[in-house]
Amino acid sequence: MPAASAPSFEVPDLTSHEEAVHCEQWLLRGLVQGVGFRPFVWQLARRLGIQGQIRNTGEGVEILAQGQPARLAAFERALHEERPPLAEFELTARQSLPADPALGDFSIGSSQESGHGATIPPDIATCPECLRELFTPADRRHRYPFINCTHCGPRYTITRQLPYDRAQTSMAAFGLCPLCQHEYLDPSSRRFHAEPIACPVCGPQLRLTDRFAVPLKGDPVTGTLQFLRMGRCVAIKGLGGFHLACNARSAEAVARLRMLKHRPSRPLAVMALNLASVETFCHVSPEEAALLQSPKRPIVLLQKRAEADQYLPGIAPGMNTVGVMLPYTPIHWLMFHESLRRPAGLDWMEAPCADVWVMTSANLSGEPIVTDNDDARHRLNTVADAFLIHNRQVAARCDDSLMMMIDHEPHLLRRARGFAPAPLALRHDGATVLAVGGPDKNTVTLLRGTQALVSPHIGGLDHPLTCETHNSAIRHLERWANAEPGCIACDLDPDNHASQHAEQLAGLRQLPLLRIQRHHALVSAVLAEHDVDVPVLGLVMDGGGTGADGNEWGGELLRVHGVSMERLAHLPHIPLPGGERASREPWRVAAGWLIRNGLGDEAARRYGREPSFVELSEQVTHQLRCPDSSSSSRWFDAIASLAGLCSRQSFSSEARLRLEALARPVAPLAGGWRLDDNGQLDWSPVVHHLLTLTDAEEIASLWHASCAAAVAEWVIRHARQQQIDHVVLAGSSCSNRVLQQALHRHLLQAGLTLLESRQLPSGAGALSLGQACVARQWLAGRASGTVPAIGVTG
Repeated sequence: MPAASAPSFEVPDLTSHEEAVHCEQWLLRGLVQGVGFRPFVWQLARRLGIQGQIRNTGEGVEILAQGQPARLAAFERALHEERPPLAEFELTARQSLPADPALGDFSIGSSQESGHGATIPPDIATCPECLRELFTPADRRHRYPFINCTHCGPRYTITRQLPYDRAQTSMAAFGLCPLCQHEYLDPSSRRFHAEPIACPVCGPQLRLTDRFAVPLKGDPVTGTLQFLRMGRCVAIKGLGGFHLACNARSAEAVARLRMLKHRPSRPLAVMALNLASVETFCHVSPEEAALLQSPKRPIVLLQKRAEADQYLPGIAPGMNTVGVMLPYTPIHWLMFHESLRRPAGLDWMEAPCADVWVMTSANLSGEPIVTDNDDARHRLNTVADAFLIHNRQVAARCDDSLMMMIDHEPHLLRRARGFAPAPLALRHDGATVLAVGGPDKNTVTLLRGTQALVSPHIGGLDHPLTCETHNSAIRHLERWANAEPGCIACDLDPDNHASQHAEQLAGLRQLPLLRIQRHHALVSAVLAEHDVDVPVLGLVMDGGGTGADGNEWGGELLRVHGVSMERLAHLPHIPLPGGERASREPWRVAAGWLIRNGLGDEAARRYGREPSFVELSEQVTHQLRCPDSSSSSRWFDAIASLAGLCSRQSFSSEARLRLEALARPVAPLAGGWRLDDNGQLDWSPVVHHLLTLTDAEEIASLWHASCAAAVAEWVIRHARQQQIDHVVLAGSSCSNRVLQQALHRHLLQAGLTLLESRQLPSGAGALSLGQACVARQWLAGRASGTVPAIGVTG
């Protein structure tokens, strides 16, 4: 670690008089392990003449500090003012002890395993200092693909349990050579107590094999580039699992990957060397540039330039955005260095580079990301032509995070590498609660004290392997949190794996099981983030979820305060012929609405050639397997189908994304909606008008503008009736940039205060946090003698 920065205060001069020596013991909780905190404290204590020690515990770090009162005060102040950039903590306990004349110079002590207040830091992108060493020929780690220090490298994905020490990580298999051991123990070294420390002599090794596990001769990175230039696909083992990589500039390579991965049209993420390279095919705002270059290194959704689809053929067909990330591991940097024919110096890192690679999660459709070498060969054998692997185990699976900017504010779409499992701070302490999330975009959450520990993104629980990943994520979270829940929370719908597993766990452990309505939980998650404890109006525009009345909800206006939820109004109902099948086939939703509204001939004209159209007509007419839904997602699906953009979805949200991609700024349709005396919204006038249009862009634009204006008027009416000025925006539609920008404008002009998720996704990725918070509030009410009902149907 670099030498500590110059102090922001003068070291007290105590040479002119003597003061009594005091001794104190402090406990610091938070993000203090794996971020260079102990070396920082050691250097600070030595600089200020403090005696004692620091050690990791299961609760955080424990500091024993002895010195004159002025020096101790300076020491405590500097802990906050000069802390490492990645460290976040609070001093939760302090105790005065008798001074110990035998206490020597400040040291780093052995770790203690008991307790439950520490957290594992997220993985961090390779830092500039390590990059300089990586490409300095005279450095002993020159071109070593696992270079790291206290500022960067793997953390969460190598940790099996706390405290965060090498023996508790997958690096325990690699004994330190004398030079690394010296750095590890040298306070002046940047690798002082860097747990993943390694070098070519003693650390993990990289190798390239064919699909039959036969090692290929030569430099592994050079070989990888040869495969990519030939249009082939390489499975690359990274921090939290494998990527599938191919040449993003080659239409043939991309088409081949799509065919082999059974991913016909879902957008693929790409990796480019730097901002100069990205700006060749995307527009990049200053805020987006900051996200791309941050140590977290998420994938960022960027607006395409006009020539993007020619530059990156087949990467994001029919979309106006592409997901882009920059290199974040030494392997990535070595690949770009190799592609540029190993230039000298470091200037190449900032120059434009024509090479762009697909870097998509290495899994077949519906399965979790692959993490194990043997498993990768087994599951990816028909997709990858070669495997760039290493012998460091992935202790915790973790995908790439995904973000976008809306109105200059960052929005998380998938919270994983770089963010998870950093805890979210809560205002109140309370019972330990486990929440298991829902069936889509699953996460799990453990509330522990004043922290919410939210797992990385797990995914949809519609495959046995992903279900097992969900189960193991619970075990992993409980193990490193060292906390036993007193209650388990799940979704109101019992017919999904998460709810069924929660029921099994609650039965085995004899714990209360609380079922929380999906949209209530989504609003509660936002309230937990913003530390708000007043009645709010929750606008939830989302996919379907079981409502408190047993029907499918998804476009809701809720009054929420703690465990209390009242359904004030909902979006107009739309029929779902065939039930769940309708969510995959938007034409069914559109045809169902047309038939329900007396437009059977129009439905036949548009969809009569569908093999199941006659059956669908019977379902709608006679209400057979044709439930109603208030889901905003189903409405957007229907409009996309009416615009001719998507009749069948090959991935979740495809229809809505295609519709949004065509939307342009226009005025809403005058008279396109109405509100009845009860504040119920009816937007059938605008839908009828859209049926007269033939241009898809015109349909998409008018729908987005009218939808936003109608919903805003609807919200404002109810906010005034309820005398509420705080409005929570939640649900998957919060990722619709066009819709959200218009809603923001209308609602802010009305003087309302808007609350949105910032630390978690707005949709299903936040569900487990909301479930946990509602459950904890229910437990608190039970403990006080009042057991409130959870959710009330209006």
